[in-house]
Amino acid sequence: MNSFASTVDKATLHRAIAASAIGNATEWFDYGIYAYGVTYISAALFPGEVGEAVLFALATFAISFLVRPLGGVFWGSLGDRLGRKSVLALTILLMSGATLCVGLIPSYDRIGFWAPLLLIVLRMVQGFSTGGEYGGAATFMAEYAPDDRRGFYGSFLEFGTLAGFSLGAFLMLAFSLLLGDDAMHAWGWRIPFLVAAPMGLIGMYLRARMEDTPVFRAHEAASEPHPPPGPGLVTLMRHHWRPMLVVGGLVVALNVVNYTLLSYMPTYLQRRIGLSPDEALAVPLLGMLFMMVCLPFAGRLSDRIGRRPMWLFSLLGLFVLVTPLYMLMGTGPIGAGAGFILLGLLYVPQLATISATFPAMFPTRVRFACFASAYNISTSIFGGTAPAVSSGLISITGNELMPAYYMMATCLVGLVTLRFMPETAGRSLDDDPFAQPEPAASFGEKVA
Repeated sequence: MNSFASTVDKATLHRAIAASAIGNATEWFDYGIYAYGVTYISAALFPGEVGEAVLFALATFAISFLVRPLGGVFWGSLGDRLGRKSVLALTILLMSGATLCVGLIPSYDRIGFWAPLLLIVLRMVQGFSTGGEYGGAATFMAEYAPDDRRGFYGSFLEFGTLAGFSLGAFLMLAFSLLLGDDAMHAWGWRIPFLVAAPMGLIGMYLRARMEDTPVFRAHEAASEPHPPPGPGLVTLMRHHWRPMLVVGGLVVALNVVNYTLLSYMPTYLQRRIGLSPDEALAVPLLGMLFMMVCLPFAGRLSDRIGRRPMWLFSLLGLFVLVTPLYMLMGTGPIGAGAGFILLGLLYVPQLATISATFPAMFPTRVRFACFASAYNISTSIFGGTAPAVSSGLISITGNELMPAYYMMATCLVGLVTLRFMPETAGRSLDDDPFAQPEPAASFGEKVA
């Protein structure tokens, strides 16, 4: 255990965990209410028939992913210069403020094309802030946690992911049942968006009261009084291309599974499997509850046996079983519930160890920027497009199992990349796992 993290008392550590997790929960709360309320949002803010309006709303949802890499580079470089705490206080404020404003946009009937235009602008603000939010929160969590328990404490960041998404989905579903279809279309869909304001204020308050991480403070004390401007993406790639490619390759598998299970599954279960709307919403919610329970146990196990075995088990398990489990989901509501839960449990070993695995691959001076940039570039290309790609493959081929085959292909990418991932469990964040290459790589570099 490194000396910096070991000096943090439990109360401070627990506050740091809460401050990190609530930002992730706020981010995914927005995804939950948008994904589960897209029918109402499209009818209120877009022109055209129902199908066209929904398509426009889904495309607008994807726009946020286009600007996430820009946010990752901007906020990451700022966080490596000024500290993690200040950046995280700003990103959660921007993110929750934009979500709140979505609920305040006047309808298309009142202001015309200004309604979808305002939504696009707000989605871009959300994407830009989210580009720094996740990388910063994971870095903050990793730098506060003791080295020998980083997996356990880091798993609570992903607990916040599922909790935020579940809360958003549950609120949209609950208001729909309570208010009825007419009231939801008229004004009810806006209420869950307004909940983002208090969530953001609570998160900003928690983060503002925290000191910056012990690791960053130690690095700052040993650095120059006036640090140079943060490096751009090209500079980061030039000097840290190996860990950034490893993170990017693993995120391909990670986020295709993630966004397929969390964002696309309700649509798949309803349109492709034939479940009722309520059944299609209930199945992922039930599965996420099982996943939330298992996350801390998976994180703790990774501290004992390492991150690589956890990822290997998850990737191999998904590759072998994803197609049979999709076939099981096609048998009806009970099969859909069982299949989703098993898929979620196979995914948990990856999800639980993200913030323990990825930040530890980079040195402190560029940790935030490198992680946020690599993570968000891969997410914008593969994660955010996963629902559209899965749906498009079904439309082209007519095969309802195409999402499973797509997940298998990305798991292969993850398995190949895992070969180059160093084990980071128990390793001090002061160490650079890529600083000492394998003998063969060292020989190759000498020859070059």
